[in-house]
Formats: sequence, C-alpha cells, structure tokens
Amino acid sequence: MGILQLPEQSLNPKPISKREFDDNGDASVVAYNEWLTMHQSALYTFEQMMKIAKKKQIVVFLDYDGTLSPIVNDPEKAFITDKMRSTIHEVAKCFPTAIVTGRARDKAVEFVKLKDLCYAGSHGMHISIPSGFLKSAKPEDQTHIADEQGFINFYAAKKFSYKLKKIKEKLLEKTKGIRGAIVEDNKFCISVHFRCVDDELVDNVKKIVDSVIESYPEFRAGEGKMVMEVRPNIEWNKGHALGYLLNTFGFDAHNDDVLPLYIGDDLTDEDAFKFIKKLGRGFSIVVSSMPKKTDASFSLRDTIEVMDFLTKLTGWRKSSSSD
Repeated sequence: MGILQLPEQSLNPKPISKREFDDNGDASVVAYNEWLTMHQSALYTFEQMMKIAKKKQIVVFLDYDGTLSPIVNDPEKAFITDKMRSTIHEVAKCFPTAIVTGRARDKAVEFVKLKDLCYAGSHGMHISIPSGFLKSAKPEDQTHIADEQGFINFYAAKKFSYKLKKIKEKLLEKTKGIRGAIVEDNKFCISVHFRCVDDELVDNVKKIVDSVIESYPEFRAGEGKMVMEVRPNIEWNKGHALGYLLNTFGFDAHNDDVLPLYIGDDLTDEDAFKFIKKLGRGFSIVVSSMPKKTDASFSLRDTIEVMDFLTKLTGWRKSSSSD
C-alpha cells in the first residue's frame, strides 16, 4: 500500500503573498509556493484528509518546541498559551494523544500540565503512559508501577545516565566562556543551544561538542534548530517511539484502520515522518514557513496554524461521532 496522498486535483494550498512572506524574509515567495504544491497545507486540504480518515482510528503525536510553543531564545521559557493547552486537552479527549519531544519528560509535563495524554521525552527514550492507557507492552519494557504522577514509565537508555552526567559537566565547563551558550539537561540527551551565541563563535560551540563526544563512542551528536544534541548511539528515535506507543495503546501499526498523525518542525521529527512514510498510512505534517527538505506529506506554517488544525480535528471528531 502506498502513502496516503490526496488526489492531485484536490490540492489547493493557499499561496503566500509577498507582504506575508516579507515578515519571514528567509526564502522567496515563489519557492515557498512551489514547495506547498509538494507539501500541501493541512488546513486547506483538511476535508479531503478527513475523508480518508472516516471510520478509522486516528492516533495523534505532537512535537513541542516550534509546534505547540514558538521557538524562543531561552529554552526555559518555551511556554504554551492557555488556549493551546485547552486545545491539546480537547484533542486528548477525542484521540489517543502523545507529546513526542527532545525535552526531558519531566520538563514536557511541567510545560503542558496535562495528565490525560502520554509523554515521550528525550526523543522517545523516556516514555510515560497514564496507567489507564496501558493496553499492550512487554513486561521487561516497563516497571508497571505508577510514579507519583500516575504514569507508568519506559526507559530506552537508562544505562547511559551516569555517562550523560559526565558529558554534561564537561560541556558546561568548556562552554562557560561562550556568551549565550546554554547546556540543557534533557535526562537522556543533552542539548547545547547556540541561538544566542555570536555568529563568529557558533563553530566553536559545535567543535566543543564534537571534541567532548570523541571520548564517548557510545554517544553521538546531531544538529537541530540552533542546537547540538548529544544522544546515546542506539537504534531509537521518534519513529521508534511512535511504533512503541501505537503498540502500547493496543493498536496494530499494520492495521489499515489505524492512522498515526504526527506534527513536528525539527530535523529529529523526520524520523517520525519516515516511520509514517514506511508504514504507508497516516498523516505527517511539518511546521515550516519556508521551503525545507522533508519526508512529511503536509505542512502548517506556525503554531497558530497548528492550533487551528487541531481545533478543526476535534470539531470533525465530535461531529462525526454524532452522525
């Protein structure tokens, strides 16, 4: 079975005007509009998407930074609005829902402040499921003991915790003289932010990360949006997290009636898009206001459009349930 694509005649992405695009200033209007023909707006093709989803089980997966919360200079201030929180809450009432983020699971819970959904932190290396959601899982995968917040936890990289602490200490020491560099402990990965670093010093930050990792072959460094991320060098990413969560929810990923829907904006989200592409079913939506290489089939421009899309999604579910 191929990827769920809309018929070409149904594609009707809304072009961006020159005035609108001047606010972004990072790419030409023509290039973006051409890109939209390949990654059509999930808002303007919503009705066609839902025709595919009719009588099927949608499972919603949401990245955090850049998807639910705007990108900010200080990662500790990446707050979502009350309206976005309310929107996510409504989504979770209508569909099995998970936040899938590079943030530490605890930080994601602190930001979102909702308990009726799952959290996959550290790029899926720490997954927390409300006890009532647990439908299927291997006994060795989980503690099956709810923590103080009522979550059952799965750890894909627990054995790396000690060395990650050592790496964090070295990164803090080596970057302390670079103004604007931020080392963020995301429990099973470490993020070194350089968004606020002077342009001429960015390469220094990247070299520091690479030099530290040279002594730890069990780890690898990757680059995201103005950030270097250190992770255990294991076969686990956001795509694997989607497969694990679908199984945990009690769904067979290869069942034609199950449609994963993933919204994300960063390079690490491409692993989730690839999972859906390989699966041959579902909706992969990239959040971007400029052309970019992606395996996503659909697009949204920013967090505002994400909220609009999620609102339409819950409205569709409620109306279709009453039919």
